[in-house]
Amino acid sequence: MVPLRRELGASYAFVERNFRAVRRYWGWEVVFLFHSIVSALTVAYIAPGGVVVAGQQFDADRLILFLVVGTVVWAYLDSVFDSVAFMVSWERWEGTIESTFMAPIRRVTFIAGSSAFAVLYSFARAVVILVVVALFFNLDLAAANWVGAFAVLAIGSLGLLGIGIMAAALPLLFLERGSQMTVVVQASLLLVSGVYYPVEVLPDWLEWFSVISPATYVLNAMRAAVLDGVTLVDLLPHFGPLMLITAVTMPVGVWVFGWAERYALRHGRLKRSG
Repeated sequence: MVPLRRELGASYAFVERNFRAVRRYWGWEVVFLFHSIVSALTVAYIAPGGVVVAGQQFDADRLILFLVVGTVVWAYLDSVFDSVAFMVSWERWEGTIESTFMAPIRRVTFIAGSSAFAVLYSFARAVVILVVVALFFNLDLAAANWVGAFAVLAIGSLGLLGIGIMAAALPLLFLERGSQMTVVVQASLLLVSGVYYPVEVLPDWLEWFSVISPATYVLNAMRAAVLDGVTLVDLLPHFGPLMLITAVTMPVGVWVFGWAERYALRHGRLKRSG
């Protein structure tokens, strides 16, 4: 019990440390939040714009809600992925990577603390984005099943965290381009997960990749819960793939990160930045 309490305390220490880092660079956080809000509004206005371009009426309100759910959920998932995938780059930038990796804690404790902060902070950002976007559009959310939506979001976050942890190993393996390779992974998930369109419009060979993306199932379930008010029981089929992806990506992600750390230590890549 005492070792577990100590590890939990150490994980919380990383949550608090990351919170203090965000507070220290609050100006940048405001800029990034503003960018996310403007991006969400830009995408949402595609729906009423489509009515003008097409010259005929269609259910623009539903399309607006479809796009808003996609942009807000992706803003959350993207922030979670970004916070975890760039934790090594952040440590290098802060100059704390050696002291962090030499601290007498389990590596999984470091990852758990960073991941917990990523989830909490990203959720808070997503709520702000949703509130601001709702001020611009008359969103009908009366029938939304928020309990089911949050349940799907919680389970889906774990699967994406596993992928983010694997991506965090890239800056340890490839010093000069590791961070850029992480962005490629991020962009690939955006393409195949159906953030702004149903995955059925993708070519057959590309649609296959959407099957292994946790974001695909999160977005489909969130839209079912928010747009159609689908019950929690009816959302259960989405939980199976998400839990399977999590069961694979989380342990693999932790193992890959540990292997990449040992590789970096053996080859003197921990402190180097180029």
